[in-house]
Amino acid sequence: MSDADSNKHSIQNKLLEKQQEAKVIRKIVLVIFVVLVILMTGLIGGGYLYIKSALQPVDEKDKNAINVNIPIGSSVSTIAAILEEKKIIKDQRVFKYYVKFKNESGFQAGDYKLTPSMEIEDIVASLKSGKVITDVVFQIPVPEGIQLRDIAKSIAKQSGFTEKEVLDRMNNKEFITAMQKKYPETLTKDIYGKNIKYPLEGYFYPATYPFYEKKPSLDFILEEMIKKTHTVVIPYLPQIEEKKISVHQFITMASLIEEEATKSVDRNKISSVFYNRIEKQMPLQTDPTVLYALGEHKDRVYYKDLKVESPYNTYKVKGLPPGPIANPGNQSMKAALEPEKTDFLYFLATKKGEVIFSKTLEEHNKAKAEHITNK
Repeated sequence: MSDADSNKHSIQNKLLEKQQEAKVIRKIVLVIFVVLVILMTGLIGGGYLYIKSALQPVDEKDKNAINVNIPIGSSVSTIAAILEEKKIIKDQRVFKYYVKFKNESGFQAGDYKLTPSMEIEDIVASLKSGKVITDVVFQIPVPEGIQLRDIAKSIAKQSGFTEKEVLDRMNNKEFITAMQKKYPETLTKDIYGKNIKYPLEGYFYPATYPFYEKKPSLDFILEEMIKKTHTVVIPYLPQIEEKKISVHQFITMASLIEEEATKSVDRNKISSVFYNRIEKQMPLQTDPTVLYALGEHKDRVYYKDLKVESPYNTYKVKGLPPGPIANPGNQSMKAALEPEKTDFLYFLATKKGEVIFSKTLEEHNKAKAEHITNK
C-alpha cells in the first residue's frame, strides 16, 4: 500500500470514528433531554398539586379553636411562621405567596382563636378585621334546590333578622351592584334580564354556613353564600365559554336539572333531554317551572296549572326561562355542562323515584299510563 493510500485510509477511519462519536453524543444528549423533560413535568405537576394541597385547610373536621397570638409589628413572614407552628396552615411559604398574589395587607396584632378547619381566605379575613374566631354561634343550612324565598326564611330563623328584612336586602339594587363589582364573572348584567323574578335567584350556593358572631351583618351573611357560588362557578368558565352559553344560562339550566333530578345518576340524562329539546325547538315542558311561575309548592301539577301565563312557564315558552328557578348544587352544574349523549326527548319520574326516559311521545305516553295514570 502506498503512502497516499495509507493516509487516505487513516483519514477515512478518523471520519468514521468522529461520526460514531457524534452519534453517541447525540444519543446521550437526547437521553438527557428526555430525562430533563420527564423531571420538569414531574416537578411542575408535583409543584401544582403541592400548592393546591397547601391552600386547603389543615383538617376540615377539626373545629377546635387554637389560641394564636400575633405580636405588634409582625411581618407577613412572621405571621406565616406562627400560623404554621400552630398548625393553622400547612406551609408558610405558600401562605406568603398567596398573600402577595392577592395583594392582601393590613393584618392586625392581637390574640385570635383560629381552627385547623378554616379556609385560607377566612384566616386572612380574620387577621385583617382583627376579629377573634371562636366556636360556631349558629349555622344556616341551604339545601340543594331551595328557592330564594325559602333561603330568606332560613336566614331569618337563625340570624334574628326578619324575613322581610332579608328579602328586601336580597333584592336591594345597591347591595346587588356592590356584589356585582366584587364578583363580576358570576353576577353578570344578565341577572337583570327581562322578566327576571328575583335577580339573585340561583346565586346562593347550597351548603351549611357557620357563623362565629352572635349577629353578623345581613350583608356579610348574604355575601358568604354568593361568594361560595362564585368560587364554584369560576373553574367552569372555560367549559361555559366552550359551550357558547352565558353564566346566567348555565346556572338556569343547572337549576332545572336540580329541580327535576331525584338521583345523581339521572342528572346527565335529564340534561341531555333539555338540550335535545332546545335543539329541536321543542318547549322544555318541565313542571318545576310551572310551580315557580305559580309561586307555590305542590306535590302534583295539574293540567289547569299548565295554562299559567308566565315567561317562566316552559309549557308555553320555548327555551330556558328568564333565570334560575332554584339554587343548584355542584352535581347539577356539572351535568349542565356535560349532558349524556342520548336521543331522549322525554322523561318522567315514577312514584318510586325512578326516572324513565323515552325517545318518542308514544313511548312516553305508554310509560306514563303504566307508572302514573293507572296507579
